[in-house]
Amino acid sequence: MKPVRRFFLLIGLCLLIASQGAGMALAHHGWSWTSGENIELTGVITAVRLGNPHGELTLDVEGTSWTVEVGQPWRNERAGLKKGDLAEGVEITVSGERATDPDRKLLKVERLWIEDREYTLYPDRL
Repeated sequence: MKPVRRFFLLIGLCLLIASQGAGMALAHHGWSWTSGENIELTGVITAVRLGNPHGELTLDVEGTSWTVEVGQPWRNERAGLKKGDLAEGVEITVSGERATDPDRKLLKVERLWIEDREYTLYPDRL
């Protein structure tokens, strides 16, 4: 095989691999893994990881551990959440779309409530 042809074959292969990885990342961070139907959960936050590409909380809901995805830092701030609002020990209610696989305890949050205050993370989804 000629070096030029080998070079372009290698470039094409790299682009294909890169596009597959990007597609998987977009599928995870988008809404494609969700069921399209909303549920509501109330529980106590047991773990917090906030930041990019999105925040995640572990929520104890009547003894069952759920992972709930909240927004990116800018989205949480735009919704009115302040530092410390999403902390271990805080009881919250969340509403959003669960994973299509019912065995996965994973929810993408659209709205949440802390005490009587409502925070809307994705107003365009309501």
